[in-house]
Amino acid sequence: MAKNLVIVESPAKVKTIRKFLGTNYDVDASNGHVRDLPKSTLGIDVEHDYEPKYITIRGKGDILSKLRKEVKKADNIYLATDPDREGEAISWHLMKALKLDEQEDKKVYRVSFNEITKTAVKNSLKTPRKIDMDLVDAQQVRRMLDRMVGYRISPLLWAKVKRGLSAGRVQSVALRMICDREDEIAAFVPEEYWNLEADLLQPGGKKPMKAKFYGTVREKVAIHNKEELDRILAGLENQNYTVREVKNGERMKKPPIPFTTSTLQQEASKVLNFSTQKTMRLAQQLYEGVDVKGHGTIGLITYLRTDSTRVADEADAAARKYVEEAYGADYVLKSSYSGKNNGKIQDAHEAIRPTDITLTPVKVKDSLQRDLFRLYQLIWKRFTASRMQPAVYETTSVKVAAGEYIFTLSASRLAFDGFMSVYVQEEEKEENNKLLGKLEQGDVLELSILSPSQHFTQPPAHYTEASLVKALEEQGIGRPSTYAPTITTILARRYITKENKNLYVTELGEAVNGIMKQCFPSIVDTRFTANMEMLLDKVGDGSVKWKTVVENFYPDLDDAVKTAEKTLESIKIADEVSDVPCDVCGRYMVIKYGPHGKFLACPGFPDCKNTKPYLEKIGVSCPKCGGQVVIKKTKKGRRFFGCENNPECDFMSWQKPSSQKCPQCGGYMVERGNKLVCAGEQCGFSMPSGAEAAEAAERTSMADKTGIKEEQEKP
Repeated sequence: MAKNLVIVESPAKVKTIRKFLGTNYDVDASNGHVRDLPKSTLGIDVEHDYEPKYITIRGKGDILSKLRKEVKKADNIYLATDPDREGEAISWHLMKALKLDEQEDKKVYRVSFNEITKTAVKNSLKTPRKIDMDLVDAQQVRRMLDRMVGYRISPLLWAKVKRGLSAGRVQSVALRMICDREDEIAAFVPEEYWNLEADLLQPGGKKPMKAKFYGTVREKVAIHNKEELDRILAGLENQNYTVREVKNGERMKKPPIPFTTSTLQQEASKVLNFSTQKTMRLAQQLYEGVDVKGHGTIGLITYLRTDSTRVADEADAAARKYVEEAYGADYVLKSSYSGKNNGKIQDAHEAIRPTDITLTPVKVKDSLQRDLFRLYQLIWKRFTASRMQPAVYETTSVKVAAGEYIFTLSASRLAFDGFMSVYVQEEEKEENNKLLGKLEQGDVLELSILSPSQHFTQPPAHYTEASLVKALEEQGIGRPSTYAPTITTILARRYITKENKNLYVTELGEAVNGIMKQCFPSIVDTRFTANMEMLLDKVGDGSVKWKTVVENFYPDLDDAVKTAEKTLESIKIADEVSDVPCDVCGRYMVIKYGPHGKFLACPGFPDCKNTKPYLEKIGVSCPKCGGQVVIKKTKKGRRFFGCENNPECDFMSWQKPSSQKCPQCGGYMVERGNKLVCAGEQCGFSMPSGAEAAEAAERTSMADKTGIKEEQEKP
């Protein structure tokens, strides 16, 4: 009887798959990649048709020796690495490293499965195929482009900032997106607006209904300031509040589509507070197999790196059957909803779903660690909900007239919970604004109180890991397998820092981004990177040759690097001498860059090794104690402004303070873009910065003295 060898990537899969196959099969693991480009050199022969030079990865020699012995005993070798481009490339590297393509007496097959279950594994062995060289080339050229960017640009960053930094084809774009968002937030000037609510009582009612100001009969009206509000309040005096229009309707809320890699990372971040890295690590365990009581070791979810929402017909039918048995026929989805394919989706695999819908979270809870259980429960609920009917709300919309003005009331009641009996997202919480009684046109309501409230527009939110993944996916940058490693890398390099889920750029990140934008604008251009991803996908489907991509990319990169080397040499700055004397030898200390930013060091090194924290003064007096305001950083590297007399003085500000005082309240002002804004939350005064600020302040001061009020811009 023929002997068969199945080679997988992960040792965790070995135990699971071995259980499914008989004694006629040996199962072993490669532990990931076995060959790669050398670390010491570029590893690509740019002079001879861009041929890559692969070597065995250090530490993989023993693994390959063991696999060679297994190969000798086998007649059939099945390469069962992951079902994606990287997995295809690993199979090809295994074939080359084990010289399987040179052994005529051996039959070599490529098999892949989207889930690690007995049925899926056995079916894949019945339908083997050859290695898809288009997919191999797609992964190969992706690796080469990443190597070219990293190995050509990183040395420039070492020379300009410090050693140990890196640039990357995707990570540099992600860093720029975060920097651009920070710039938007810094330049944002809030604008004032007001809301107006009316508490209205039905005849004989005790609990008021809240109606929101809409505008006039003709149009919607926004309230920009107190003056506009006062005019509206004056127009509402002594008015009757009469129901002008009542509309009853029905609103459907569609079930969610199953998870992709991106949406799983986003939802796990929001609901479970998991980082992208943690989500992928746990999902990998669920995919490779866990020991479930009564079932043995099985894979609980399908392949975790996917951008498709497609579901296999068999899984879809099983899910609908389960829903009918557990919830009733009325809850089974009558039609299918699918995500929009914007051309950036590969659709190579199914969506992420449970391998067996009948393994409910309750059944596996005792077999899983807490975080594994929470992630599995999230995936199970999402997939189950995707096969269920929409939720149905009965809605009521009411317009109330008060003179020439209109107020609106809206309410909804959940009439049929549908998929929401299983899965409710944060934004889908049931509305609690319910009408207390039936309203009809012409009903007169009693005004209890009018409640105006002042607000200011908010800047764009800082990126979180979840929102950055969403932005990367929307712009076509990176692919499912790259999102988590990209964020992990720029966090590890200290280009960004994470505080309370928010991502902030560090001083180091600003310096690196500045160099990349100045010298390599195309590398950090989002459209260029998205187009490159589409080209790489075309290599995968065989419509573009991989060498064509490299030939068009590398010469431009080489020219940019050579130009940057000259430019960066001409703007290289020597150590800046500070006004702080060294406590040890008396020399004036110099400003140096370290892993955490600037610090003071004695220029007498190595004779004198004295160092101090660097506190950069901005030339503004502290509003609290009169000391100097200096630039500081949090433990995680985020910049802020504090007093040099800390801890005696606790002044701090995230925005740069100005020496200009607020002419309206006398408080200190901060810089936001090209404007100065009062730091007082209740004031909200703003004016242009620079010379225009002084003129505006003088005009305001004169207006106060003469009693003539000049209209000021409100944020």
